[in-house]
Amino acid sequence: MNAPFLWIFLPLTLAGLLMLLRNQKVIALIACIFTLFLTLAAWLLPIDTAMTIGNVSFKLSSSFEILGRHLVLGSADRSLLALIYGSAIVWFAVAPAVKTARPLTSLGLSITALLVAALAVEPFLYAALLIEMAVLLSIPLLSAPGQRPGKGLIRFLIFQTLAMPFILFSGWLLAGIEANPGDLKLVQQAAILIGLGFSFLLAVFPFYSWIPMLTEESSPYSVAFILWMFPTVTIFFGLGFLDHYTWLRDAPALGSVLTTVGILMVVSGGLLAAFQQHLGRIMGYAVIMETGFSILTLSLGGTVGLNILFMLFVPRTLSLVVWALALTILKEHSPTLILSDIKGLVRIWPFATSGLVLANLALAGMPLLAGFPPHQAIWEGLASISLPVVIWVLIGNLGLFFSAVRVMLAFAAAPEGAHWESRETGAQRILLALGFLALLLLGLFPQWVLPLWTKLPAIFTHLGR
Repeated sequence: MNAPFLWIFLPLTLAGLLMLLRNQKVIALIACIFTLFLTLAAWLLPIDTAMTIGNVSFKLSSSFEILGRHLVLGSADRSLLALIYGSAIVWFAVAPAVKTARPLTSLGLSITALLVAALAVEPFLYAALLIEMAVLLSIPLLSAPGQRPGKGLIRFLIFQTLAMPFILFSGWLLAGIEANPGDLKLVQQAAILIGLGFSFLLAVFPFYSWIPMLTEESSPYSVAFILWMFPTVTIFFGLGFLDHYTWLRDAPALGSVLTTVGILMVVSGGLLAAFQQHLGRIMGYAVIMETGFSILTLSLGGTVGLNILFMLFVPRTLSLVVWALALTILKEHSPTLILSDIKGLVRIWPFATSGLVLANLALAGMPLLAGFPPHQAIWEGLASISLPVVIWVLIGNLGLFFSAVRVMLAFAAAPEGAHWESRETGAQRILLALGFLALLLLGLFPQWVLPLWTKLPAIFTHLGR
């Protein structure tokens, strides 16, 4: 057996089988058990090392050849696999509570496996094709059956597809740079193409207009899964570029470009979130801000920036899961999700409204919540470089915090004499309560996920040293 078969082809096969089932609880249970197995295997099983169990000896090889190309998952990639499939467990486990288990688990497992394949394929040029396949699989997940696709979904497809030719052309130019590294014009052209490709993939300023549109149109839970999965994998894909190409990693302008783009994302996302009337659009702009924070950590450089980047992943996952779960529950009562239509909902949906506000505050970097430790580390790192940058970042955070206050006031504006009740199901109340607890405990004890982010830098030969 080899690692690509275990973490790529086996999930794709199971995803196809899950599409044949109808019972949402059974589908979610099978998907959770399987992803738990993949997570434990990534954490415990060595790769390219012989293992003996009883009288049986076997080795999990790192490479698999298909159509003349190689899929390679080495021992250093195990922590990344544990992060991706471990986070997928959380998304799949919560899906039955909002009745999206069947589409999310089957299509979500396929998308996850394809994006893992994009990180594993050699040469990297073919990663663009695998990412495009994952984008196409996202379309039925984000569009309701029988309904015309919205503008946000169409823009998502267009912008993600536009990234592919830039990545492919940059791969062609990079091959020429390896043959003639002194050609500065070729280096400049490759850098521009790489920048444009990742700008579309990561939806950086000004190419993120589809995110708030999509969160307004589609199912909040399915959209949140996509907005978590694609940026996470794209960031690791981009880090692979930086790690592999010295001229790109050591470019003098790289730090200033990343800082400028990160500030634009954080400030524009935070300020636009502060004045939104739709709850889904607020979540979309919060995701834009988080992408900006990821870019800012890369601008810090070295292992410090890399470690802070990895600190963001677990709090971001928990916050988005809680936020999307709460938003999906509220959408059943108020399909428009406009602030004027959600007044007083805290009286009848106390768990969902509390979860939405708490997740919003966590992503805004509120103290004692999960998002605060990594945000504090980012502020400290930026302060050592430039104080004005920190001020701009704090303005973005204040914008998202202000949006949470506005939503909180709308939820609390109940008419006199309104009675308290809880319309959430028992499963929804339990999951939201667990989400509250996780956001609080991770804010108080961030060191609990320390083993994960200390192992992730080993994926990269140069960046992690």
